[in-house]
Amino acid sequence: MSGKAHGGKGKSGAKDSGSLRSQSSSARAGLQFPVGRIKRYLKRHATGRTRVGSKAAIYLTAVLEYLTAEVLELAGNAAKDLKVKRITPRHLQLAIRGDDELDSLIRATIASGGVLPHINKALLLKVEKKGSKK
Repeated sequence: MSGKAHGGKGKSGAKDSGSLRSQSSSARAGLQFPVGRIKRYLKRHATGRTRVGSKAAIYLTAVLEYLTAEVLELAGNAAKDLKVKRITPRHLQLAIRGDDELDSLIRATIASGGVLPHINKALLLKVEKKGSKK
């Protein structure tokens, strides 16, 4: 019987002390948003003695990160169209209200967001054609 069957740390199984760093659940999932914090919030707001799994927190964090990236990309495009380098609440408003799916998802009022530019067709002047007489 060899020592390998017991799973002890021999010369072949030992790893460098520098490579045994703890890795966050966000890093393991490949996310930027904090998975641990989202899990803590989920557990805090769960009703009764409901258990919260790790994969639920990872999934919710991934969804939040995706939606944030989507909104920021559209707001960045709106800021670029207006030739400014800083995203303001106005750009967020234009981005969210310009996308049908985000508009139906986010029904909140954005402070200092303004309104979308819109003129009713009935208020526009009708251009008459001069060549219509025969």
